[in-house]
Amino acid sequence: MTARAPDLVSMLRTLIETPSVSCTDPRIDQSNLAVVDHLANWLDGLGFTVELMRLPDQPEKANLVATLGSGPGGLVFAGHTDTVPCDPALWRSEPFKLAERDHRFYGLGTCDMKGFFALAIEAARQYLDAPLRQPLILLATADEECSMDGARFLAERGSPAARYAVVGEPTGLKPQRMHKGMMMETIRIQGRSGHSSDPSLGSNALDAMHLVLGEIKAFRAELAERYQHASFEVNVPTMNLGCLHAGDNPNRICGHAELQIDLRALPGMDNDALHEELVKRLAPLGPANDVDLHVNQIHPPVPPFETPASAEIVQVVERLTGTTAGAVAFGTEAPFYQQMGIDSVVMGPGYIDQAHQPDEYLDQSQIKPTVDVLSALIRELCVEPARPK
Repeated sequence: MTARAPDLVSMLRTLIETPSVSCTDPRIDQSNLAVVDHLANWLDGLGFTVELMRLPDQPEKANLVATLGSGPGGLVFAGHTDTVPCDPALWRSEPFKLAERDHRFYGLGTCDMKGFFALAIEAARQYLDAPLRQPLILLATADEECSMDGARFLAERGSPAARYAVVGEPTGLKPQRMHKGMMMETIRIQGRSGHSSDPSLGSNALDAMHLVLGEIKAFRAELAERYQHASFEVNVPTMNLGCLHAGDNPNRICGHAELQIDLRALPGMDNDALHEELVKRLAPLGPANDVDLHVNQIHPPVPPFETPASAEIVQVVERLTGTTAGAVAFGTEAPFYQQMGIDSVVMGPGYIDQAHQPDEYLDQSQIKPTVDVLSALIRELCVEPARPK
């Protein structure tokens, strides 16, 4: 049943109190359908045309595309409906209940990033009866915190077709036009176990992994020498040695070892080329150490992202916020919108250091400035006549 959108705080409360955790562990992973249903009902009641897209391989998850107006072009306010898991014991208040204290709203997803939807809808209310020269589109995706399959599905479909997008991740309302890519790799080594008293009885996977670690560290140093980008606080590509699992007992030759790494490439670098180079460098270490060695991607990678400083959306948000668009290290769905030909910026309320943490919150001082900026974007890009080039 369609319900007209309630007030801002009520929308925020409903979204926070509707769990939608994404997790690689299927025991923890949840559907986002209840969240998109709330958004769909509210937006339909406001006059948006609403389309629900279930993900092909995850029917319990869906994207939502809600459009006000019609015609070519358009402005997208984009966000993801899922959250990371949490440990309620570490929170001062219930993570799935909206709590208000110290001029802040607390709850899982308040800044990353369910809060953005409530503020975007609040901004859109002002233009429900305005003659739009370009449509306004609210886009809510599934599974960003794990696979980004929701945004990937949109890119495969090439829908929605729009001209500009604001991805409302928490940036303190400062526009960002660049971020690093993200790729996660696993290196698996299968050796041969045996009694530890005689090394010749087996092939030690951990010995081989020691050489792998040395090669990866050398590769990391070479990448830092080859690539720098002054716009980033960490101005080189990073490679994090994330987790290592090996063996089962000290008196057995280690028969198996697995390392997982995270590599974050700068704009201009190619994830596929990096993967191929990593494979090429590590492959000889298998036969040289009498072990089987395999390098695989854990998830499809997220490309680096960059929108030119000259793009209209960048220049408009810089003028409206009084801030030069910058660069962030964390990944977003923006590269997938870029693949669709949509010039994008990342900009939203809250701060990334409040995300994925106990007692996540949205400072109330961020609410009015966010609504004001989003409202001004709608006015300039969807309502007012286009400016001459």
